[in-house]
Amino acid sequence: MKRLLIFLVILFSAFSVTKAADVKFTSAAPSAVVKGEQFRLVFSINADARDLRAPDIPDFQVLMGPSKSSYSSMQVINGNVTSEVSSSFTYILMADKEGTFVIPAATATINGKKYASNSLTIKVLPPDKASQAASPQQQSQQRGIRNSGNSSAESSPGISNENLFAKLNLSSHQVYEQQYVLATIKLYSRYEVGLENFKLPEFDGFLTEDIPITNPQWTVENVNGVNYRTVVLKKALLFPQRTGNVKIGSCKFNLVVRIRSRQQQAQNIFDDFFETYQDVKKVLTTAPASVDVLPLPAGKPASFSGAVGTFSVKSTISTHHIKANEAVTIRLNISGNGNLKLLKNPSVTFPADFEVYDPKVNNNFKTTLEGTIGSKTIEYLAIPRYAGKFVIPGVAFTYFDLKSKSYKTIQTESYQLQVDKGTGGNSPQVVSDFTNKESVKTLGQDIRFIRTTPFQLEKKTVYLFGTSTYWSFFWVPLLLFILLFVVFQKKARENANLALMRTKKANKVATKRLKLANKYLHTNNRDAFYDEMLKALWGYLSDKLSIPVSELTKENIEIELAKYGVSTEVLGQFREILDTCEFARYAPSKSSDAMKQVYDDTVEAIGRMEKIVNK
Repeated sequence: MKRLLIFLVILFSAFSVTKAADVKFTSAAPSAVVKGEQFRLVFSINADARDLRAPDIPDFQVLMGPSKSSYSSMQVINGNVTSEVSSSFTYILMADKEGTFVIPAATATINGKKYASNSLTIKVLPPDKASQAASPQQQSQQRGIRNSGNSSAESSPGISNENLFAKLNLSSHQVYEQQYVLATIKLYSRYEVGLENFKLPEFDGFLTEDIPITNPQWTVENVNGVNYRTVVLKKALLFPQRTGNVKIGSCKFNLVVRIRSRQQQAQNIFDDFFETYQDVKKVLTTAPASVDVLPLPAGKPASFSGAVGTFSVKSTISTHHIKANEAVTIRLNISGNGNLKLLKNPSVTFPADFEVYDPKVNNNFKTTLEGTIGSKTIEYLAIPRYAGKFVIPGVAFTYFDLKSKSYKTIQTESYQLQVDKGTGGNSPQVVSDFTNKESVKTLGQDIRFIRTTPFQLEKKTVYLFGTSTYWSFFWVPLLLFILLFVVFQKKARENANLALMRTKKANKVATKRLKLANKYLHTNNRDAFYDEMLKALWGYLSDKLSIPVSELTKENIEIELAKYGVSTEVLGQFREILDTCEFARYAPSKSSDAMKQVYDDTVEAIGRMEKIVNK
């Protein structure tokens, strides 16, 4: 009776079975095969599929199949039954002709619902040429390689460079500055190889964006009539940061190659039927490469900030009607394909009475074989302090279009903003006023009665009235008041002149940022250090030259500094520091000594600049 109850509980619990995952129906086969060789086509589904309908495969010969294999499991947890079932159907195929063919999707019916697998594209390669029909192992055997265990490449003449090599392939050898180049590092082999380690080039002069390769797969590729097993070890987008002929160094690979060989002399009758293997170490290097980087054409618009590719821009405003002291947000969305990570934030011109905050940036990028694709969203927040009608001009965004090889400018719409008086009244304007407005009061005594008693008058020898001390009590405060009034009026005018105040405080602001950068230097926080150094340099130059950061370029910096009589040596020092910091943020990690050198050079350059400009 007890067993019957247990059986009924399990039977009724089966109605609450939940599948471990959604139904997945996939097909798998090699992406490339050789004509005349066999390969497997496998259809897999994570359910008990009984009615599988394979597609017609007229371009391949079906040698065997389908052979079905199944797997199932069940778990009972707290009365809930979870089951997992999977089935696979395997076909053995052979290609009869060369070309690229498509295997359509298979279909299966599960619980009355029809499912379809993915389709496959298979490239059929020609067989090896007759002159190279012998396998590398056979060639090694003909050269008489003995089984001597592990050995270096120099002692292994049987490993031919024609049968084992690596390539650094570039999608283009001539591009514009900031136009990406797709770099692919691929290994070609006709042996069984194992990769111990490899060293990639530094890619100096490029900003590198790696394309993730989660699970490198070997495939077959025909090169000059010979079929090789190939695997892609790295793919990356290279964005050149300088013009001219930019060199790319070699890649170095440390491999272990397994080759077959026979004993030179048979020791017994069985040695003729068995083959031995030897593992041979091999070092491969790719040939160095170079990219000819062309400068961008002349005639750059003022709104061009280095964007290269294809872009679109949209802007929105949070509201058209607000009250004073409330926030308004303008959102700018830049999307497209190009050097998105290097784009500078466009400048939004708000009215003078608006309090403007630093923009908030949200990046959504994806690195693909077609380039860096995505969008950059910038939010500009400002607070109007007074009521009125204001106009916020549109933003001009210019980029260099690679298709037309010309500059294109996108102008966003301008916005009308109505600002009403706030509930608490407009905030008063802050103006420095150092005038003493306290009313002067005469402190005296009441009327006294006439004294009737006798009295005697006495002559005083020293009188305060009319003396220099007496008059000093009047003139000294008056002179001090006039002096303080003039000084404070001058200070007020200077405070009202924001450009002058920024110029005077440029060195102090830069010193604060350099102190923060020095902390990052001692903690070896490389990214934060170079980011803070760039902020210190660009902020110092912006304040000293009274130019907004968004409009600063290396070209107009040199022009403005030349007006102050700054020498070419100091100009070159600033340009070198900026280039070093910009490259260091995206280049591989460097030593702390290099960071210390950049810090010392920056302090020296700012000090020399102060001596020249403040003469």
